[in-house]
Amino acid sequence: MSTNNYYGDNVNMHGGSGNVGMIKNQGAAPAAASPELAAAVQELVALLRELRPQIPAASAQALDDSLPALTADATTPVQERHRALLAVAGIAATIGAVGQPVVEAVNRILALLGA
Repeated sequence: MSTNNYYGDNVNMHGGSGNVGMIKNQGAAPAAASPELAAAVQELVALLRELRPQIPAASAQALDDSLPALTADATTPVQERHRALLAVAGIAATIGAVGQPVVEAVNRILALLGA
């Protein structure tokens, strides 16, 4: 079994006639984050810093694990960011009114991301 890794353009022609086309293995550069998204993420991180001392250690560890994915950086995988946002919202929701601003901030970010 062999694995083929193609980087850049790839053209294979094995006989025939009228061969047209080229496989382009290049993607577009990641889009820059909107200023609204960057501001919403900064607000969420600030809220999480305030919330962290008020939650149990296991929940605090889960927040810490989610922080690297909570970024406006377009190179962060969409699924990873979404998972982290849902984890943070879930933790915040379990502590009631104190966590409500975090839940609202997560909802704003999800709306900006179109999720």
